[in-house]
Amino acid sequence: MPRISIPGAVLIALAGVPNTSALAAPQPDAARLLRDLERLQVVGRVLYVAAHPDDENTRLLAWLVADPKVRAAYLSLTRGEGGQNLIGAEQAPLLGLIRTNELLAARGIDGAEQIFGSERDFGFSKSSDETLRIWGKEAALGDVVWAIRRFQPDVVVTRFSPDDHDTHGHHTSSAILALEAFRAAADPKAYPEQLKFVATWQAKRIVWNRGGFGPQVKEDGVVTMDIGNYDALLGTSAGEVAARSRSMHKSQGFGAAPQRGASPDTFKLLAGEPMDRSFLDDVDLTWGRVPGAAKLQALLAQARAQCDFAHPAATIPTLLAALDALEALPEKLPFQTLKEEKRAAISEAIAACAGLHIDALAAESSTTPGAKLSVSVSALNRSPAKLALNVVRIFTAQEKLAEKPIGAVLNNNVISTHELPIVVPANAPLSNPYWLNEPPSAGRWIDHDFATAGLPEQPAALRAEYLFSIEGHALTLVRPISYVWTDPVMGERRRALEILPPASLELSETMLAFPDANPRTLRVTVRASKGAIAGTVQPAAPAGFQLEPKSLPFQVAAGAEQALEFQISPPQKLSAETESVTGTLKLLGTLEGGGTFDRSVRRLDYSHIPMQTLTPHAEVKLVRFSMQRALTKIGYIPGAGDEVPQALKQVGYQVTMLSDALLANESLSDYEAIVIGVRAFNVNDQLNRYHQKLMDYVAAGGTVVAQYNTQNNLSKPLGQLGPWAFNISRDRVTDEEAEVTLLDPKHPLLNSPNQIGKPDFANWIQERGIYFADTWDEKYTPIFSMHDPGETVKKGSLLVGKFGKGQFIYTGLVFFRELPAGVPGAYRLFANLLSHAR
Repeated sequence: MPRISIPGAVLIALAGVPNTSALAAPQPDAARLLRDLERLQVVGRVLYVAAHPDDENTRLLAWLVADPKVRAAYLSLTRGEGGQNLIGAEQAPLLGLIRTNELLAARGIDGAEQIFGSERDFGFSKSSDETLRIWGKEAALGDVVWAIRRFQPDVVVTRFSPDDHDTHGHHTSSAILALEAFRAAADPKAYPEQLKFVATWQAKRIVWNRGGFGPQVKEDGVVTMDIGNYDALLGTSAGEVAARSRSMHKSQGFGAAPQRGASPDTFKLLAGEPMDRSFLDDVDLTWGRVPGAAKLQALLAQARAQCDFAHPAATIPTLLAALDALEALPEKLPFQTLKEEKRAAISEAIAACAGLHIDALAAESSTTPGAKLSVSVSALNRSPAKLALNVVRIFTAQEKLAEKPIGAVLNNNVISTHELPIVVPANAPLSNPYWLNEPPSAGRWIDHDFATAGLPEQPAALRAEYLFSIEGHALTLVRPISYVWTDPVMGERRRALEILPPASLELSETMLAFPDANPRTLRVTVRASKGAIAGTVQPAAPAGFQLEPKSLPFQVAAGAEQALEFQISPPQKLSAETESVTGTLKLLGTLEGGGTFDRSVRRLDYSHIPMQTLTPHAEVKLVRFSMQRALTKIGYIPGAGDEVPQALKQVGYQVTMLSDALLANESLSDYEAIVIGVRAFNVNDQLNRYHQKLMDYVAAGGTVVAQYNTQNNLSKPLGQLGPWAFNISRDRVTDEEAEVTLLDPKHPLLNSPNQIGKPDFANWIQERGIYFADTWDEKYTPIFSMHDPGETVKKGSLLVGKFGKGQFIYTGLVFFRELPAGVPGAYRLFANLLSHAR
C-alpha cells in the first residue's frame, strides 16, 4: 500500500520517544530518577512480537527495562478487536480501541513501549495459512519490517513459534512474519519505499520466548534465563511489576497475582548469531558501540554516581555537559534516531532533577476547526536551579499557531502561568483513531500515511513547546495540550483535547431491524459543538426504503441540541428469491451560510484508561426480513456485557433486565422466556444461588436460553448451568461460512414460529460459535452439526432439554455478534429459541 511522506519530527516519535498521551507523566521519585539516569547509559534495544493485546510477556518486558535497562517495545500486530469484552458491550473497533489503551496503560507500568501493526483481529483462526491469506502476507510482512527498521532492535523476540504448535493462526503467523522480517529488514530490495524514511537493519538474532510452549529440556540453541530480578532500590521485582501491568488488560479479565522469586524463562534461537547464556550475548548495550561517545559515556556515568537523592539539582551541570557531548557526535550513528531519542531523554532527566512541572491545558474540553481557544501554560521549578522560561509555542503537527516570549527566571516553588490565545486551523483533523478513518478490508485497517503507521494512538492535535535556558544551555520540552477536570469521586482527571465538527448527528440506533412491513422511527439529535447553528438534516435512504419527511430543519443554540424524528418504511414485501433487504442510511446536515456535517460523536469512558473520543460517520444500517414472534415479555440476566437486549427490543420484544435483587425477591412467572447473557456465570458469582429458582421456572413451563460461558483456568462457571450436566469446551467454529447441518429438520425448535433452514446461516459475521459443549447428558438434544475445514464434526453449538413443562437451552452460537449486526437468520432462530416451550 503506498504511503505519503512523513515529517521528520514524527519519525523521531516512531523511533520510540515515549508514546504521546493526554495523561500527565508523574514526577519520578529519587529511586526512579536514579534508574532513569542509569538507562541513559544504555543504547540496546529489544523488540517483542506477537499477535494481540495480552499476548506479551509482561514479566520479560519489565525485566528488560529494569535489569539490562534496554529500550523494550512490544509489537502487537492487531488491536484485539475480535475478542470478547468482560467490562462492557463494546465489540469490534470499539473493543480494539479499549484494548489499545489497556496496552498503553500496561506499558506505563512496565516501562516498555508500544507499537502496532495494521492487521485486523478478524476472530479466532485455526491456521496460519488462513490468517496470512486474510491479512495479506506481503502487507503484513511490510508492517513488521517497518517496525524493525524504525525501532532497530538488537534482538527480536517472538511470543510464539513459527511452527505449528498448540495455539492458533494469528499467533503462529506473528512468529512467521517476525522471522521473515528479521531477514527482510536488512534487504534493500525489500519494501524499498520505506527507505526514504528509515534505513535497513539487521538484528543480531531472533529468538522464540518458548516459556511453557514446549518441553523444558536442554537443547542446542536454547537458553534459560532468570527474569525474576528484585530491585531493592524500588522495592519490587519484575514479577510484581508484570502483575500490575498485565492486570490492565481488564476487558480480557486478565487480572494477575504478583509472582516473586526466581523466574526461569526459556528462549530458543530461530535465526542469527548463536547464544550461550542469554539472548543478549555479545550485544554491546553501552555507548561503547558508538564511535566518539567515550566522553558522553563518562559524563552519564558521572551523573549517575554523583546524584544526591536529597539534592538532585546538583546533577544538572553534568547532564548539561552530557547534552553538549551528545550534540558533538556525528549525525550518522549506529541507531538512526539515537541523538534525538537521547536528547529528549537527557532533557527530561534535567527537568526531573529540577523538579520541573510543566503543563499545557485547554480552557475547554473540546473545540472545532477554525474556533478560538485559550491555552494555559504553566511551569514550576521546584529546585534552586537557575532555570528561565524564555518562550512558549503552540504547534499542530504541521504548523506553529502561537508564540509567546516569557523571558522570566523561574523562582523556586513559584508557579509561572501564561495564557496563549490561538485559532484552531480550519483543516485540523477531527478527533478519531487514525486507523478508523477509512473502512477496513477483511484483514487490514487502512492507513496510507507513514506518519502514523504503527503508532498506538492518534498523535495529540495540539502541543506546547517550552524553550528554557539553564546555565547557558538551551533546553526544549514538549507536552500535549490536554483538558483537566475534577471528578468528585476520582479526583483530577485528564483527557486529550477534542477536535469536533461544528455540529454532530447523534443517532438513537446505528442499526434498525424490520421484521415486518411496519415503519420505524429514527430519532436524530443535532448537537452544536460551539456556536449557534441552523440548517437542515437530509438522510439518504437506500434503495427499497422510504423516508418521511425527506428533510427537517433545525435551529440550535450554542452547546444545545435538538431532536428530529424521521419515519422509515421498509419494502412491503419480500420475494421468495429475496430473503432480506439490507442497506445503509447516511445522514447529512447542511448549515445556513454554507458547510456540511455528517459525523456523530462517541466517547468511551472507563476509569483505567483515558477517555476516548470517536467521530464516526452518521450512518444507520437498515435490515428488512421476515420474522414471526410468538411471545413478547423477556427477562434478561446480564453477563459480561452485550447488546442482545437492545437487539431484541428492535424486533418488538419487551425486555426487562434482571438484577440480582430482582432474581432474589421477585417471581419469574411473569416472563415468557429468560435469557442469560454471555459469560454471566463467569462474572457474577451470585448466579449459582438462583440456579434452582431458574430451574423451577423451567419446570413450570418457562424457557431459559443460556448463552455461552467459558470454562478454563481463568474463569469457570459456578455450579451447573442446566437441569442436567454438560461440559463446556473450547470447541468453536471460526469459519462464518461453515456449512450448518440440521440434525433433525422436523424438530419443533426449527419450525415454530419460523421455519429455519440453511439460508438462515447466510451472512453471519466473524464466526459461527464459541465454547460449544463437547459432552452432555442424554436428556439434551443437539440441534446442529458444523465444523471448520479439516476438522471433526461438532454438535455442541445448541443443546435443548425438556425439563418439566419447559425447556432449557444452551448455545455457543454467537448471537451477541449476529443480532447487533442485523443478521436476519440469527433473529429468526433466536425467536424460535425464546418460544420453544410455548
